[in-house]
Amino acid sequence: MHPLLNIAMQAARAAGGNILHHLDRIDQLTVEHKGRNDYVSEVDKEAENTIIQTIKKYYPDHDILAEESGASKKHGKASDVRWIIDPLDGTTNFLHQFPQFSVSIAIEVKGKIEHGLVFDPIRDEMFTATRGSGAFLNNHRLRVSPQKTLDNALLATGFPYHDFSYIDAYMASFKSFMMSTAGIRRAGSAALDLAYVACGRVDGFWEFNLKPWDIAAGAIIIKEAGGLATDFNGGDNFLNSGNILAANPKLYKEMAQTIGKTVPTELRK
Repeated sequence: MHPLLNIAMQAARAAGGNILHHLDRIDQLTVEHKGRNDYVSEVDKEAENTIIQTIKKYYPDHDILAEESGASKKHGKASDVRWIIDPLDGTTNFLHQFPQFSVSIAIEVKGKIEHGLVFDPIRDEMFTATRGSGAFLNNHRLRVSPQKTLDNALLATGFPYHDFSYIDAYMASFKSFMMSTAGIRRAGSAALDLAYVACGRVDGFWEFNLKPWDIAAGAIIIKEAGGLATDFNGGDNFLNSGNILAANPKLYKEMAQTIGKTVPTELRK
């Protein structure tokens, strides 16, 4: 295992311990509103601090991009390595004790995502990948599902929850997929949804307007499991646009056709 990924796993497990420690005392937590339907709790901050401190112990000069604390650089100088962190993806679920949330850590080297992990502390499931070395769930190799067509596919998505400017395009895509698949799930953690594509629990995923820390780790895990993860134009701009489409190669083609028919050109980026 690559040393960077080993440290990421150590940090994720420590953060997961923070999260589980607070799960039975939700009513005692301090919760702030970052925006409409966008929450941050003291647990998010504690878990993020745990991750960052673990990284800095071994790699004090590396850059950080984290959901709660933003971007940081050593003395203002950019490093070749950047850690992209979501300490608690699925905060709303966590605050309702709905057991679908995760820790997501990706490691970017010279502008490319090279390593990623998604950790589900409830199920003790660690999804990991290193570019060129495959994807794994608790050391068992992963492959995307073999599903070839939409008619038997189970898809995952995320509903708009604070920015509704693209609601019409989203609903058009949702309607089309709903009418042509075996079902659609919205569980509330995009990082876990992507990990589930990688291990074949769902066949595909699409969502609009996500953040880099939501999808960076999941995307490389899918790619290393034999799948595709792109923006809505089939390119690699998803970390910037926040729009992501992921599936195995054969199903991806059919999903991309649906996106092309239902999402206006100006939103397909």
